[in-house]
Formats: sequence, C-alpha cells, structure tokens
Amino acid sequence: MQLNFTKMHALSNDFLVAQGDTPPATEVIQRLADRHTGVGFDQLLWLSDPQSPDLDIRYRVFNADGGEVEQCGNGARCVARFIAGDSADTERVWRLGFPNGVVAARLQSDGSVAVEMGIPDFAPDSLPMVAPAGMQDSYQVDVAGESIELIAVSMGNPHAVIIVDDIDAAPVAEWGPLLESHECFPKRANIGFMQVMDTAHIRLRVFERGVGETSACGTGACAAVAAGRRAGILSSGVTVALPGGELMVRWSGVGAPVWLIGEAVRAFEGVVAI
Repeated sequence: MQLNFTKMHALSNDFLVAQGDTPPATEVIQRLADRHTGVGFDQLLWLSDPQSPDLDIRYRVFNADGGEVEQCGNGARCVARFIAGDSADTERVWRLGFPNGVVAARLQSDGSVAVEMGIPDFAPDSLPMVAPAGMQDSYQVDVAGESIELIAVSMGNPHAVIIVDDIDAAPVAEWGPLLESHECFPKRANIGFMQVMDTAHIRLRVFERGVGETSACGTGACAAVAAGRRAGILSSGVTVALPGGELMVRWSGVGAPVWLIGEAVRAFEGVVAI
C-alpha cells in the first residue's frame, strides 16, 4: 500500500502530513519517522474529513514514537497552511478540529500563520499532574538528587516550564527525559527550559514527550509565556526564540485564549510504501 504525503515544517519542527480514514499502525509510524531508513519527522499530522459544516478539516497528531498526543501548535499552523494552499486571504478564519476541540487559524500578510491555541489551564488535573497539595504557582520536583522548581500548565497537552539563567547551559539532555517520565506526570509531559531576556523576549528549549529535544515547539512556546505571565515576569506579547527560529505568542491573561504566530512551510510532496 502506498501513502501520498506532504513534508512540512515550522521552524524546522518537521511533519509528515497525510490524509485518510485510519492512521497507520504504531510500528509503521515509527518506521516512517526514522531519519535514516524512513521519511523522517518529529510528528505525523493525520488529516480526515471534517464531518461537520463548521469545520474545514480534522487532524490528529502522532509523535515519532507512534504515540498519539493531544495537540501541537506548530502542527496546527502547518495544517492551516496545508488546507489553505496558495491562498493569501487574511480575512478568512480556518477552523481545524482535533480530538479535544477546535483551533481557529488566520493567514498573516507576511505569510505566517496565527492559531488560537485555547486557554491555559494551571489545574494539576488538567495535565494530569500528581500534586498532593493541590494547585500551586510552582512545584518542587526531585530529579537526579536535585529539587527542581517548575510551573505546570496544560495547553491541551501537558507542559512543565523551568526558568533557567542560561539556556545554553541548561541540562536539557539530562533533566528532560527524567522529568518527561517523572511519576508526578502519569501521562508524561513536555519539558520547557526558559531564559527570560526581558519582559517581551525569552529563549526556550523544549524536550518533547516521545520525541526528545526539538528545534521548536509551538505549545511549548505558549506554555512558557503563560508560565511567565503567571509568575509576573512577562508582558502580553512575547517573542520566543527557539533553536529553529522565532515565534510570537500573545496572551492577554486569565480566561483569554493564547495566540501563536509563526511560519508554516511546505517542503516537498512524496509517496511512500506502508
């Protein structure tokens, strides 16, 4: 059986975009994701008919390890760009359905894509996170003999954000996998390491659940800004510098949705046997 696909990326966070009724099996996704013997990608974006006049498309997200995840900000922008094609209509709102809700997307005049990523949820149960003392502004978690302070937030998927002095020296490779699968995160979590440059500019590295460190993470950028806003150290509009490039995140505060703005690029089309 052959699968037609489009390879896309957002700040080098790369995706295989394909359509059909039933997504490939876990082992097939793992094989396709392999960068030496397959197509190579961080996530598979599986599109299907919207089955509703209120939606333009439905999508599901699968990590390179084959596991399905709740949401992906960079992926949502790529889905919007994919279905918009060559359109430059900046007035139209594209509505993208995913298993837990709907994302609204708009094309920008500079070619980037803005997506409304929902309202940040700091309740531990929303991640989920085991927090015996209930919801706190931040949590202390023991990892590798150290007590690490983190801010936990759900952007439709689970995130933990650690504020560091120097992003280049941050122990992403060491702490990332340990925190991702820490017992306090029953469904694992994405781990962000954030350096605050000023109130409107941060640097960020993200260790993604089921993938490892990626060049960019859209929901991770949203989570970092939400965490910084909760801590009172960031403004409502923040430029997020990731290894793959910059994203803009806008969040006016509690009860409001987060907007994520950045590139979404078609790389090439292909056909692969599955």
